[in-house]
Amino acid sequence: MRRYAHRMLATALAALLLLSQTVPAAAKRTELKPGWNLFSPQQDIELGREAAAEAEKQLPLLRDARVDSYLNRLGKKLAAEAPGHKYPYQFKAINDGSINAFALPGGFLYVNRGTIEAAENEAQLAGVVAHEISHVALRHGTNQLSKAVAIRAPLAIAGGLLGGSGSLLGQLAQLGLEVGFTAVFLKYSRSAETQADVLATQLLFDTGYEPREYGRFFAKIEKAGGGGGVQFFSDHPNPKNRVKRVDEEITQLGSKSGLRKDSEEFHAIRSLLQAMPAPPKRGEKSQPGSREVQRPEPPSSRFRDYQGRLFSLSFPENWRVIEEGNGGVIAPDGGVVALEGGGNAIAYGVIANALELEDPNESLEEATDRLVDVIQQSNPGTRETSRRRTRLASQRGSDSSDTPTNSATATVAAITEATIGYHRPLPPRSLMARSGSAGR
Repeated sequence: MRRYAHRMLATALAALLLLSQTVPAAAKRTELKPGWNLFSPQQDIELGREAAAEAEKQLPLLRDARVDSYLNRLGKKLAAEAPGHKYPYQFKAINDGSINAFALPGGFLYVNRGTIEAAENEAQLAGVVAHEISHVALRHGTNQLSKAVAIRAPLAIAGGLLGGSGSLLGQLAQLGLEVGFTAVFLKYSRSAETQADVLATQLLFDTGYEPREYGRFFAKIEKAGGGGGVQFFSDHPNPKNRVKRVDEEITQLGSKSGLRKDSEEFHAIRSLLQAMPAPPKRGEKSQPGSREVQRPEPPSSRFRDYQGRLFSLSFPENWRVIEEGNGGVIAPDGGVVALEGGGNAIAYGVIANALELEDPNESLEEATDRLVDVIQQSNPGTRETSRRRTRLASQRGSDSSDTPTNSATATVAAITEATIGYHRPLPPRSLMARSGSAGR
């Protein structure tokens, strides 16, 4: 019996040894925790909101709803995976061509348009956004501020002077601490930068992005050095072996299938930015009330084809396509201009769109009216100048019948506040509304 028991024990040990050799060890990610802090997460939000209000009086915000909406969708998806307090994150684009981004305590983040234009894919842009989210989640801003308070105003800690009534920024200013958006909030240590890199890598992995693209983007801007509009390293001290540390964290995270690099929306937003006028040079401010715009170069005599989901057309080869929904904007560089008071409009180019009828009783003219209203709301100052009916040949197999589709085309004059300064009328915009059946 004893010999049998020994044999069974040996068999069990052999099976256990075999199991340990065939099952891989679980991935072990780096654990990160916020440092010492005098402030509560709610005070982070209060400080950040006050600093953001100050910042937005001085920064050249892009004020484009499409770009900001995209940044918020991307950023909030990443922030949902961030550890710690769930801050009310918000993201805005700055009309600055340099490669940079920054975050204020409490979740107020700003991304230069130059960063979006420099990124080769969405994963690279997501890496920069995740880096800034990491500074917020790890509370690096108020950690730095806490150290400054402890050194310069230790009596404020003992006396509990912080957190009373009134503005927190005002209380800190009375203690001799400058805490505007250009001051202590953004002065991170190299250790904080490494922590933000590691957490950003984890956020990308958890959200389903290829984290190696984050390291590739840093390698790209490191190679560019101080030139090429790179400002990121001026505000973010560059730790040694940055890319190597990111790669090490990726190895610790293990493998994961289905990691993605890109999206069509990223390229649509980047094309939109590239079609806008160049941002003001650093240190220059656009004059209030100025509406002068630079005239785009003449359309090329050579054409390219655009194949949309519902129609195709030809356009000059020196114009760009910015796809939106069932259509898009086709315009040259400089064709998208900034409006006085914020926002952008298409001042030179073509808007092509198709509208599916939702109500079978809606007439083609009513559908066209709806589409024209949408375009005019997003481009104030435009007016309709003509309307005509056309018939479009449908593609075989794409509809329930092969009957040509009846459609109406409205022509809207491209006369907006933003076009003042051109020396000749701009070409009209073509707007198309598609009916669900022929003969209406």
